[in-house]
Amino acid sequence: MEILSMENVGFTYPDSNEEVLKSINFTIHKGDFIVLCGSSGSGKSTLLRLIKHDLAPHGDLQGDIYYKEKRLEDHSPIRRAKEIGMVFQDPENQIVMDTVMNELLFGLENMGYSTPEMNKKIAEMTQFFGLNGLLKKKTDELSGGEKQLVNLVSVLLLDPDIILLDEPTSQLDPIAAKEFIYTLERLNDEFGITVLIVEHRLEDLFTVAEYVMVMDEGRISYIDMPEEVVKKLINHPTLSRFLPSASRIFLNFSESNESKQIPITVKEAQGWLETQVIHPSKTMEKTRDVNKNILKLKEIDFQYVKRVPPVLHNLSLNVCKGEWHAILGANGTGKSTLLKIIAGLLKHQHGSIKYDGKKIKNNYHEIVSYLPQNPALYFVQDTLMKEYRMLARHFQIENANEKISQLLNQFQIYDLKDRHPHDLSGGQLQKAALIGTLLTQPAILLIDEPTKGLDPESKSRLAEVLRTLIKDGLTIVMVTHDVEFAASYSSRSSLLFQGQITTTEDTRKFFKENMYYTTTVNRITRKSNAPSVITIEEANEKWHVQKDY
Repeated sequence: MEILSMENVGFTYPDSNEEVLKSINFTIHKGDFIVLCGSSGSGKSTLLRLIKHDLAPHGDLQGDIYYKEKRLEDHSPIRRAKEIGMVFQDPENQIVMDTVMNELLFGLENMGYSTPEMNKKIAEMTQFFGLNGLLKKKTDELSGGEKQLVNLVSVLLLDPDIILLDEPTSQLDPIAAKEFIYTLERLNDEFGITVLIVEHRLEDLFTVAEYVMVMDEGRISYIDMPEEVVKKLINHPTLSRFLPSASRIFLNFSESNESKQIPITVKEAQGWLETQVIHPSKTMEKTRDVNKNILKLKEIDFQYVKRVPPVLHNLSLNVCKGEWHAILGANGTGKSTLLKIIAGLLKHQHGSIKYDGKKIKNNYHEIVSYLPQNPALYFVQDTLMKEYRMLARHFQIENANEKISQLLNQFQIYDLKDRHPHDLSGGQLQKAALIGTLLTQPAILLIDEPTKGLDPESKSRLAEVLRTLIKDGLTIVMVTHDVEFAASYSSRSSLLFQGQITTTEDTRKFFKENMYYTTTVNRITRKSNAPSVITIEEANEKWHVQKDY
C-alpha cells in the first residue's frame, strides 16, 4: 500500500533563483525502511520538512505531495501531527518541557487524550523502551542519547504511521547510535512503522535499510536496494564515499567487481577477507614528531550544581604543540564541558590550566578559539558577511576582507556569504561558524563535533583545511563521536570516562586496541589473516594483495 509519494516536486527558497529541489518523484510503501543520503546542501532536510507539512519552510513549492493517496494539505492538521512523526537532528531543539514525564505528556495533552489514556500509553511505552528510571529526571540532565530516545518515544506515543528522522545519530556516541538504529529496526519489523531517515553516518544503516535513496544537487539520482545502490555508486566521483567501509575496502582490493557480491556488512567483508592472501607491504612505519606540551590541565574538578557528583574529577590532560588531539567518550561524560573550561567559558573549581607553562589570564581570544556543538549559537547577524565583519572590527583584524574571502573560498561557501545563517544546511552552517573561529588566528582551536551535518566529501575537505592550518602552527583539540574521522586525521586520541581522561595514545594504537570505540575497518581486519588496520588509507599503504592469475 502506498503511504507517501511526490510528483514533480520542486522548491525554491524566498529571494533565491535557484531551486533546492528539482523534479522530485518517488513512492514509498507502508512498512518500508528508507535511507536518504546525499551531499550537504543537496536538499535532504528541505525534502523532509516539506513532508512534515506544519514545519514546511516558506518558499515556492511546485508539484504535489501525497500521503495515503491524498494531497498532504488536504489532511487535517491533527491527522498530520499524529500520523507523520519527525525526530530532529539536534535533540535540544525538540524538547520543550522540564522533566521527561512532562515531555512525554506534552504531545498527548495537546491531542486531547484523557488522563487514563495517557497513563496507559506512557506506562506501555516506557516499559518497552526501558525509560522507567528517567521519568522523574530533568530533561536538561539527560545525555544526548537519552534525549534523542525521549524525542522518539514522544513521537511514538501519538501512534504514527511514518517517522521522518533528520540525522538523528549525528550527536550520539558510537554505542548509543547503534542502539538507536536497532530501535528503529525493531519499530519497523515489529510494528510496521514506515521509516524515512536522512543520515551521513551510513555504516550501520545500509545493513538494515530496504531501500536507499540518493540525492544529488536537488534531484533523486537513485532509489534501489542497498546492494544495487552500492554497484551504481562505485565510480561516482563524490558519492562513492557514502559507501559502507565493508564495500569500499572490497572495491579497493578486488578485481572484476561487477560479477561479484559486494559485501555490505562486517561479517560479509570478513568472509571475503578469508579468501584473500595479503602480505604486509614494505612501507616504513611513520613516526610522529613529539613536540613540547603547549596546553596542560592538571587535576581539574568541575560540577554544575553543589551536592551532585562532579562532571569532571581530578582530570589531567597534556596537549602538544601542532597536534590534532581527539577526545572521545560516551554522551554525558563531560566532553563539551571540558572544552568550555579550556575556552574559559566555565570556571573549574579545582586544578590548573597552563598555556606554554603559564596560566591563561585575560587574552583568551588571542590563544584559544572555540566552536560550539550547535553552530547556530555562534551567529548574531543576519548574513555571514556581516558576522565576519563584526568580528573583524571587534578583534581589530588587519586585512580582514582578504582573510574572510580566503577562508570562504577554502571552505567552498563563498557564494553563501550574503545568506542568513538560519537558511543554511547543517553542514554549511558548521563550516560558516568554523570560519568565524579562525579569523582571529588562534594558537589553539577547540572544536566540538566538527563533522556534525557534513557529508564524507565535506569532511575530507574540512580535514585538508585543518591539516594546512596545523602546518602553519595551529593546535587542534577536537571532541567527536565520529570515530572514522578521528581515526583518519587526528594524531593522538583520549578517552573520557567518569570525569577523567582514562587513556591518551597515538591514534592508531588507540583505535586498534578498542572493541567498540573503533572503526569498521578495524572490526573487519582485527582477527583476520591480513595485517590489522584502522582505515582504508592505511590498508592501501600496508597491504599487498596476492593476485591469482
